[in-house]
This record gives sequence, C-alpha cells and structure tokens, in this order.
Amino acid sequence: MAHSFANLSATDFEELSRDLIGCALEARFEGFTPGPDGGIDGRHSVGSNTTILQAKHLERSSFSDLKRTMRKERASIDRLAPQRYVLTTSQGLTPSNKKALREIIGPSLQSERDIFGADDLNGLLRAFPDVEKAHPKLWSVRGGVLQTLIAEAVSEGVATSRQVPKPLADLIAAKAPAPEAADKSRPAVARDVLFLAKTSQDDEFALWLAPKLEAEGYNVFADILTLEPGDRWRKERTQALRNRASKVLVLCRDASLASSDIQDDLSVAVELAEELGDKRFVIPLRLEPYKKVHGLGDAVHVDFVRGWGEGLQSLLTTLKRQRAPKRADGPRVHPNWEIFRRRGAIPLKDEPERLTSNWLRVAAAPDKIFFYEPVGHIDRSMLKRALTSFPRPISPYASGYFTFADGHEVDGALSHLGRFSVKHAIPLDQFLENGFAELSLERQTAQNILYWLSRAAWEAYCSRLGLIERQYSNALGFHVSRDQAAIRQRIPWSRQGERRWSMLRNVAKGHVWSFGVTAIPVFEPFFHIRLKSRVLFATPDDKSGETVIADVRKQHRLRRSICKGWRNKQWHGRLLAFLEILSGESAFVRLSVSDTAAIVLEATPMLFTSPVSTLSPDALEDDEEEQDASTLGRPEPEEIDP
Repeated sequence: MAHSFANLSATDFEELSRDLIGCALEARFEGFTPGPDGGIDGRHSVGSNTTILQAKHLERSSFSDLKRTMRKERASIDRLAPQRYVLTTSQGLTPSNKKALREIIGPSLQSERDIFGADDLNGLLRAFPDVEKAHPKLWSVRGGVLQTLIAEAVSEGVATSRQVPKPLADLIAAKAPAPEAADKSRPAVARDVLFLAKTSQDDEFALWLAPKLEAEGYNVFADILTLEPGDRWRKERTQALRNRASKVLVLCRDASLASSDIQDDLSVAVELAEELGDKRFVIPLRLEPYKKVHGLGDAVHVDFVRGWGEGLQSLLTTLKRQRAPKRADGPRVHPNWEIFRRRGAIPLKDEPERLTSNWLRVAAAPDKIFFYEPVGHIDRSMLKRALTSFPRPISPYASGYFTFADGHEVDGALSHLGRFSVKHAIPLDQFLENGFAELSLERQTAQNILYWLSRAAWEAYCSRLGLIERQYSNALGFHVSRDQAAIRQRIPWSRQGERRWSMLRNVAKGHVWSFGVTAIPVFEPFFHIRLKSRVLFATPDDKSGETVIADVRKQHRLRRSICKGWRNKQWHGRLLAFLEILSGESAFVRLSVSDTAAIVLEATPMLFTSPVSTLSPDALEDDEEEQDASTLGRPEPEEIDP
C-alpha cells in the first residue's frame, strides 16, 4: 500500500524527508526548529561541501502550485549556492514534471534523481522500513506497520503462540483456515508479488516484461528498482522472495543461471515451494537455450525464444490458470520502469566529448552605463515619444533613463526637448551584480534593464542586415531572407578547420521555410546571449515571391510536420550557417549601443566538455546532411519545385 502522506503536517513531512534522504545518501541531515528557514529544511555539510534538503508538502494542491512555490524559492537557492540540492514533495511526479522542476531550480540541482516525488518516497519507505516505524502518523493509514510492530513485540515477549491474547492475535493476522480446508495448491493470500529472478544482463528484458505484467494487474518485484547496493540490497531481495512472492519467474539463459545470486534465489524458492505445497511455484522463462540446473528440475518453461510477444501471451495464460493473485485495486504501472528504460536506452562511453552549445559569449561590453535626468522642466509625454525613436538602445527609469550613449549623442537627439545631464555613471559589472542603491534599483531590476538594452541592440543589428522580422509570443525572431540565401543554397561554415554546408532556406510540402533565431540575454553564470532556433513558413507567390503565413496555428502544424525529421546535427549546422551570415568575415558580432561603444559577441558558440560520451552512431556523413529525406520532413516529390 502506498502512502499519500495526507496524514502528515508540513513539519512531519520535513522530518520524514530528512530521515529517508539521510538513509538513501548515507548522510545525517541537520534539522531546525519551526520558523523561517531561508530555504533549508535539512543540511548536511562536510568541509566546504554542503547538501541542502527542502521538503514541500503541498496538501490538495496541483503541480502548478509546486512550480509557483519553487520559482519563489529560486532566489534562496541561488543565495545558498549549495554543492548539492535535494527536493522532496508529497506530490506524484512524471518525468516531464521533474524536467520542469530542474529548469526552475537551476544549477544547484545535480540531477533529476535528486527530486523525490511521492512514488520515490514510497520506494524509500519500502527500502528502509525502520524509518516507517519511526513515524507513527504513517501508521493510521497503513495498518500493516502496526501489525508488524505488534507481531515483533509479541514474538519477543511471549514464549509460545498459545500465550498470545486473542485481541492481539486478531490484529496480527486473520484466523488461519483449518488444515483440512486449506488449498495447498495456492499460495497464501498475503503473497501477491511476481518475483523476477534475474541478473543485470537481463535488465532489457525485465524492463519490457515488468510493466506489461503490472498492466495486467500483477505486482512485480525486480531488483532493477532497488538502488541500494551491498547487504541491504541483498536483504531486501531475499525478504521479498521469502515473504511476498506468489510465483518466482526465473529468466533463463546459461550466463544468468551461472550467477550466484540466481542460484541463491533458486535454493530459497525450492524450500518455499515445499513449504507452500506449490509444485509450480517456480516458472522458468526461456530467453535462450540453457542447461538445466538444480532448482529447476523438470519444470516446463515458458518459451520467449520464438518471440517475446508470443511468450508473454503464454505466461499470462499460465498465471491465470494457476490463479496468481492480482492487485485488489486494479492495474497500476510503476513509472520507474519507463525511467530506467530511457536511462539505459543510450549506452555511455567513459570518454570526454566536446559539445557545441547555443551560447554566444559576450567578449566585450561598455565599462559604464549612464543614467540621464532632464535639467529643469520638460514635457514628459513628448520625452516618452522621443525616446521611442532614439537611435540607440535606451531604457526609461523613474524621472530619467539608462543608456550607453554619451552626452553628444543625447544632445543631438533630444536637444529640442531640453537639456539632459549625466546624473550617474555606474560601472557595468557593479550594476549587474548589485543594482544601484542610490536609485533604489535592485539587482534583478538592473539585469532587466540590461536585458532590454541588449535585446534592442541585437534587434537593431538584425534589422540593418535585412533579416525577416517575426513577432513571437514573447520576443522577436529574425529569419534569413531571400536576399541572404537562395532556396536550396548551401551556406558554408567551418568547424575546427573543416568546411561544412547547411541550407537556411528550402521548399517542403509546397511551402518555403526560412531558418532564424531569437536572442535571449542571460547573466548567469556570466553575461552571454542564448539563441533559440526558429523556422518560419511562407507560401510561394508569383508577384511578391513569398508571403509569410499569418496563421499561427498553421505555422505550428508545419513546424511539427516538416521539422520533425531534422536531427540535432542539422539544427546545429543551420545555427552555425546563420552565424556566418550574421558575422560575415569577422569572428565577432558587434551590437552597437552608442557611437563609440558596443556589446561584442563571439560569433562561434561556446564549447562544453561532457565527462562521458555516447556510443550512438552518427550515420550521416558531412556531404549527406542535406540529401537525407528527413531533412525536409520527407516531402512528396510533386510538392517540391523542380
């Protein structure tokens, strides 16, 4: 039975989280008295390395509430800057939920595995039953804990079972049927688990089989979901076999049957079969031809050699015929099967790999940002209109405005409105890091101002190049026009001395697509511009050449159908080709912010090094990038112009 944690208060849930995560990480977490915690519900420190635990028990709330709460916590997380951050929540989480939370929490979260939802916490409770016993408020919603405690106390304090008082005996277990009435061909009702006896080399098959059995209503135990190594792991496996198994499914191939773990499981299973009077307690699943071993005897196997699907149908028929127990509350497929399957889908290689990002480093920026105020009276409405046509990036604030432009540029553009003077000249690095106290300007507001100034400079630069401007939901995108690239033109770009080519405009399914980007200024962990790839669709027109499709929904449908076949390699190539057009012959992109100053971007995206690489083959050669049909979403031949 899984806990919903509804019976716990927020403080109770924090204490439970500290105990469970402490056991899982083999670390002791400090606890603190109720009150403002500054984002710390538990803390483990070793030298300068600190792990922060935060527990969110949001009763009768949605995932949106949890995301909103974590966005508010982000400032505290960044301020604490722990080496490791762990989050527990009483809500059930999907893989996409954890991904969304990871983006909100930021770099302090080492892995999505450090986010523990309700299913994860229940798994830890099963792995560490002593923690469950230490939290009495859990017992009221799970009577089995109380029964276990009473049974242990009675077995220690009472010499024989005849001395157990009747009320206690009723709590411990229901009255057993008379021996003559017992059906020895069936396991006890409490045994409701199909135990998979397997080794690590059988994981692929176990990840395929287990969720299918659960979908039929069976409970499944497989050690792939038991993460603790060593003695505790072995004890958990043996206890599940001895106390919960209704059937033992042995995954049979010679290599697996030679494992000492499988041999130990078979020895226990043979003893249990005799105790339970179930001659069919052990069911071999034949994955490969194998030699018989002790414990299997002449047991008839279920054949999976001819086909996994055929074998599954045979196994389900066998379990039904032998009346293996199912869940009383209906089928429930544990989400961790899919998580583990995806985790192992791409094998890793213990070699570093260089990765190209979509980040453009800011190589240089003005030393100072200026705050101007008018001298004397000025018409505010006229000033507001004048600032919209100011030739350089400018941001109004309070009674003045921020800009990188010098006094001569300001006088030349705004002299008809009055005189302006520099009230403050603020070092840009201090402005970003601390804001500006004299203007009651907080750090976040200062970064917002630089965000808009940087975006304005980027947009002005792209407009001067003649790129196609497109308004998206929260930003402008700029796309390659036919003046920069013809349809099917392969734009050269270099990588480590090699010459490569990618298309930025082409025709697919009767529509012209143009590649482009949206620029997003980002200040953590350092000042850089992050590029988001975009694709814009237009219809061919005999008069004007091309007409951009105004229907947002149609644009979305075309992106999903045409771009779905583009591989990462092709997106990467288009981005680098776009940067070639953006920078020309220069290694930098200069975004002018005044007559004499600019924000200078490196025209080559930043490289990162991954400590591991994948073994996934990249089948496409350089010259095959644009010949692969999936590049254009597999368009029909008649839909492409000759």
